[in-house]
Amino acid sequence: MAVRSVLIVGGGISGLTTAIALAQRDVRVTLVERAPAFARVGHGLTVQGNALRVFREIGVLDRVMQHSHPEEEGVTLFHSDGSVMMHLETPRTGGPDLPPTIGVLRADVHEILVERATELGVELRLGTELVSFDNHGDSASTLLSDGSTEFWDLVIVADGIRSQTRAKLGIPDEPAPSGLGIWRAVTDRLPEMTGGIAFPAPGDEGAFKVGYTPISATQCYVFVLCSPQRTANDLPDWQEMRRLMEPFHGQFDWLRESIDDSRFLNFQEIEWIFAEGPWHQGRVIAIGEAVHAVPPLIAQGAAQCVEDAWLLADYVTREGDLETQLTEFEARRKPRIKGVVDASLQLAYWECHPGTPGADPGRVMAQSLIALLEPA
Repeated sequence: MAVRSVLIVGGGISGLTTAIALAQRDVRVTLVERAPAFARVGHGLTVQGNALRVFREIGVLDRVMQHSHPEEEGVTLFHSDGSVMMHLETPRTGGPDLPPTIGVLRADVHEILVERATELGVELRLGTELVSFDNHGDSASTLLSDGSTEFWDLVIVADGIRSQTRAKLGIPDEPAPSGLGIWRAVTDRLPEMTGGIAFPAPGDEGAFKVGYTPISATQCYVFVLCSPQRTANDLPDWQEMRRLMEPFHGQFDWLRESIDDSRFLNFQEIEWIFAEGPWHQGRVIAIGEAVHAVPPLIAQGAAQCVEDAWLLADYVTREGDLETQLTEFEARRKPRIKGVVDASLQLAYWECHPGTPGADPGRVMAQSLIALLEPA
């Protein structure tokens, strides 16, 4: 086996999934996370079947499904007046025996992954950061923020789009604007509301797009795509979200009225990154959103991260030369991720430029997911 001891930098979904996949293969894994404690953060998460396939492999699928709501019927695309544009059957990218999509709280997924990592003996060091690293041919040494210096067979950097290590690996890419901002909230839904996305009519003033994903029998995750800067007005956040949703009707009237000052809301600019050059230097490699983060327009961000984790663990626990394994891993992953990036950026462009001749978001969404039917 190429590696027996691994340091993982970053305790998000990418890092934890990688830790679990390696620990299952009898690798000694230590994970460091800069936050002093894990907290329940984030809103809803749309998880496609190819991510569910990985969750099954690492032994957390049943627990995730208990906290989620499956979307077996696909998603309905609406005009802003509430009339149906089309129904999009979501391809079963995880195979015929798994739901095509589920809605779940990000915090629930994270807690399940922490629980599974702990069960498998992963050492979790919170409040600890990677300061520097050095390659030594048959090992890599790290200096951590607690002052310790240790040696590892492999260091995996999974510290997200704001990675502090990416540049140290010689990766020049930095997050770039998508032209979009997003409001997120978790709110109530009616039983007949099974998942939808609404597009504005020409001349509508408000959001670029509004959508929701059920996360339980009674709740859903709502997102509102809009300009990347929060409008300068005196409205509280919940009223600003309502204002952006004003042109959208039908089911979206219900959602808009359910948003009030009791809801926890979040607004942020959507950025993206895709590193086409090498992701590794010697025995240190970056994965997940440290090297690829995309606008959430086809809901593949988390799925591509956990595919990274599962596949990397498979490659580096084979017999053979580690440099060859890391190079082959990158060569296998990049074309698949590039397809997701290109589709997401095309959709983002159309969101920012409504009325573009030939714009066909339904077709691009469907084609990009069909391309993922083959396992990673």
